[in-house]
Amino acid sequence: MAFEPTERVPIGRTGLSVTRLGFGAASIGGVFDLVDDRDGLATIDHGWDVGIRYFDVAPLYGYGTAERRLGRVLGGHRRDEFVLSTKVGKLVRRIDEVEPGADVDRDAFGDRRDADPNADSGYRVVFDFSRDGILRSVEESLRRLGLDRIDILYLHDPDEHWEAAIGEAYPALHRLREEGVVRAIGAGMNQSAMLARFAREGDFDVFLLAGRYTLLDQDALSELLPTCLERNVAIVIGGVMNSGILADPRPGAMFNYAPAPSALIERAQRIRAVCERHDVPLRAAAIQFPLAHPAVAALVAGVRTVEHLDDYPRLMASPLPEDLWSELRAEGLIDPDAPVPGQTAPGLPGAR
Repeated sequence: MAFEPTERVPIGRTGLSVTRLGFGAASIGGVFDLVDDRDGLATIDHGWDVGIRYFDVAPLYGYGTAERRLGRVLGGHRRDEFVLSTKVGKLVRRIDEVEPGADVDRDAFGDRRDADPNADSGYRVVFDFSRDGILRSVEESLRRLGLDRIDILYLHDPDEHWEAAIGEAYPALHRLREEGVVRAIGAGMNQSAMLARFAREGDFDVFLLAGRYTLLDQDALSELLPTCLERNVAIVIGGVMNSGILADPRPGAMFNYAPAPSALIERAQRIRAVCERHDVPLRAAAIQFPLAHPAVAALVAGVRTVEHLDDYPRLMASPLPEDLWSELRAEGLIDPDAPVPGQTAPGLPGAR
């Protein structure tokens, strides 16, 4: 079984549908390596040319650079042909605009300069999950994008801000959806536990889950994904390579934005060995595995170059042998309850 990258998949009851493969704009904003305008715009253009019609971005990515670049390309296409998501809760401010006592995100990683102790981006990121902060963020994103609307709004990494997120930001998002300003609301996080709590305590449409439902890390399987199935909340998967370890599980590989522990590297190498026995690229298995879960609508590829982008539709559409998944289960390398392409896992609706 394989997956069609340009298949349209509905997002709950919103009336929106996204392509199975989405474009994640963090990398073209320069988060991991600085990218010049020409290369960034060419990569977005190529995403459109291969049929991607779902694009995800955030103010944080390149301190607004990713939104501006995405808007320059998407502005040349009919607005009803694509779905766009961005995020709220983190305001980008020049250093001289940051007010004393502001809740500055000390761990913000907006572009490659943040990793250089001798460089300074000149920007800071301020947490603001208040109603006014949400409205301000939407207004600023629309201005950078140069578009007339945003389809999906995600709360961005509210890990340490639960009370403000559920008590102030969520009602603001709910109102924006009621008024038709946006079509869908959700949250984007690198953890599953708080997303499950949002699903139980709010009326959300979609979550962007980064790194917690992958070939290496199935943390979301037991609670978040079943809860989303029950409540008709769609899941978009990000970080499918777990920061690089599933692209190349070598010593020193990254996992969750930090050097991977040796035990995880060894596990990823065992997964790669099984893939090699079946003549399957590890990246192909990593891309297709999460898409088999019925709660998962799409996968966003965070890519920096045209060549990197081309890997995703090719590997997503490549048929993989069912014996691969059977051996990974038998070796204890994936959760026995996880659905896999072409098979059904115990206690779940049929896998796609």
